[in-house]
Amino acid sequence: MASVTFKDVRKAFGTVEVLHGVSIAIEEGEFVVLVGPSGCGKSTLLRMLAGLEHVTAGEIWIGDRVVNALPPKERDIAMVFQNYALYPHITVAENMGFSLKLKGVGKAEIAERVRPAAEILGLSHLLDRYPRQLSGGQRQRVAMGRAIVREPQVFLFDEPLSNLDAKLRVSMRSEMKNLHQRLKTTTVYVTHDQIEAMTMADKIVVMHDGAVAQVGAPLELYDRPDNLFVAGFIGSPAMNFLTGHIEGGDARRFVTGDGHVLPVGRPGTAAAGAELIYGVRPESFHLGGDVPLTVDVVEPTGSETHVLARLGKTEVTCVFRERIAARPGEEIRVGIDPESVHVFDAKSGERVSA
Repeated sequence: MASVTFKDVRKAFGTVEVLHGVSIAIEEGEFVVLVGPSGCGKSTLLRMLAGLEHVTAGEIWIGDRVVNALPPKERDIAMVFQNYALYPHITVAENMGFSLKLKGVGKAEIAERVRPAAEILGLSHLLDRYPRQLSGGQRQRVAMGRAIVREPQVFLFDEPLSNLDAKLRVSMRSEMKNLHQRLKTTTVYVTHDQIEAMTMADKIVVMHDGAVAQVGAPLELYDRPDNLFVAGFIGSPAMNFLTGHIEGGDARRFVTGDGHVLPVGRPGTAAAGAELIYGVRPESFHLGGDVPLTVDVVEPTGSETHVLARLGKTEVTCVFRERIAARPGEEIRVGIDPESVHVFDAKSGERVSA
């Protein structure tokens, strides 16, 4: 395995620059997820690491080598794609060992390397089948097995679970995390699904408009987002945002545009009266308090109840562990955990709470 380093990497298609000086350090053995909305540049960055896209400026290092000019086959990486990319006319075993066959590796050695990979992935009983005889999850495991037998320094995954149904995605997330814990190979994984990022990653790189918005451990990004974009992107349901200002004489009182007073647990550097954004996660509300909400929709999920409501003219989402009998149009009173509140500058979007 090897470390991966992006140093001020830029990518332009003609006159349009899509990556604006990206710098990321990935340690040996880390599972790093690049996450962000469509068009943020995460897949382009992965393809540049794989050698499938030219680097306009900057350097990409794998271990102690700059790989900008190296063709993909010389980078010692293995890539798993969204669409499996299996050969339909050959068996699972032949698919898994195909890259070794192209390198001239003997049949006996190929079999020796395919067998343990198949055992790790639960494919031993499927080695003689063809891709058409497999489920979507089994096909994705075959694609992963093909990468494993190459014994690369770095695994690259480009949204590998997006073609699977919801239940299978959950089980495959666990399988992939367990696989990484066993192999300990450096892994770079691209997804637009922040739940995948939160549950699988050692470190998350949140990308936005071709730049890095924040890098950190999953709970670090969840608990202390640096800016409005990360705060709104990480977490499901998404964080609620309300516009207002800190009351002049008390830095722990936030006043919304509708005149509602909300608590702030960690006063920051914002000047009194400056326009701010108050961020509160849905699970930070609790029943019983001074904040009046008008109920719009109640969504019981079993273990939780999601309530879509309005505070003045602003829509908010609350998540309660309790079961609630409120009807649309009724008012409920809630409290907010002040220590979980986030405050951002309305103009820059940057965090201002301590």
